[in-house]
Amino acid sequence: MRVLLLGSGGFLGRYVADHLLADPAVQLTALGRGDDADVRFDLSSGSPGALTRFLNAVHPGVVINCAGATRGGARELTRHNTVAVATVCESLRRSGCGARLVQIGCSAEYGPSQPGSSTAEDAVPRPGGPYGVSKLAATELVLGSGLDAVVLRVFSPVGPGTPAGSPLGRLAEAMRRAMQSGESELKLSGLGVQRDFVDVRDVARAVHAASLSAAQGVVNIGSGRAVRLREAASLLARVAGFGGALHEIDSPPGRGGPHHVPAAAGHLPAPAHAHGAAHGHGSAHPQAAGEHGGPGGGATAYPYPDGCGSWQQADVRTARDRLGWRARIPLEESLADIWMEAACRI
Repeated sequence: MRVLLLGSGGFLGRYVADHLLADPAVQLTALGRGDDADVRFDLSSGSPGALTRFLNAVHPGVVINCAGATRGGARELTRHNTVAVATVCESLRRSGCGARLVQIGCSAEYGPSQPGSSTAEDAVPRPGGPYGVSKLAATELVLGSGLDAVVLRVFSPVGPGTPAGSPLGRLAEAMRRAMQSGESELKLSGLGVQRDFVDVRDVARAVHAASLSAAQGVVNIGSGRAVRLREAASLLARVAGFGGALHEIDSPPGRGGPHHVPAAAGHLPAPAHAHGAAHGHGSAHPQAAGEHGGPGGGATAYPYPDGCGSWQQADVRTARDRLGWRARIPLEESLADIWMEAACRI
């Protein structure tokens, strides 16, 4: 199978590349902006004609798009996440290769959901910030393209290589610094947020499965279980051997001051996003208090800059039924790998 991978230098893209390269049946070509790509091409500014000529030369059977941006203003996000996908779709329509398109979407496209609920693919998307809006527009372009295409809506990707700007990446770095300097406490905020974390290596397996399947439309990729950030913080503290106190600071301004929480209870920094993406976006995935850098904003979204509210949990039945896929790697293992990378900087 000849595969063209777009965005191989990003958080998700690197693992998708590794997973595909391990399959002897796959002949992989990587296209991107970085020096590590086989072919350098900027989807956000390159012409559809140039990409069409490349597609006709390589003639891939599958095109996987992990490219995009997770941080920046609305114009930048639209350029990298929406215009770039329009270029991909137009080029595929013009070319004669007939390739299947696997587009990496993200759960920020859904926006906030009802606490306790699982979000299925037929939920009405209501993105809460420019990142989710730009990714949703890309999804609509793919679905309306007439191509053989599937969009994987990745929830909150974690694992080795997790961006330092994500909640779990920031927590690991803060814990590393505290341990290095001998501090006995950490002050953390936004710990009540619950997100559906999925390991980046499991995401790579899902992308491979989608490449081989006949599934079309949108497919959620997540663990199917929402985890409170304070629970993730507790796990990370245990993995790291951090015995200090964790002080939880209420996020919303004007709602009282900080309160102490024992380290054993565990607590995390700011909210996470979805997907993803941190993904190949040079990225999976709101930053600052959110996981994929950049989405959100405005007073009403203050505690949740990824625009996803206090709760997200994926309904993953479609992935199970259409792709034969389910998440395998537990969050504790993902956190242990995040910590190993952080600890190496001590």
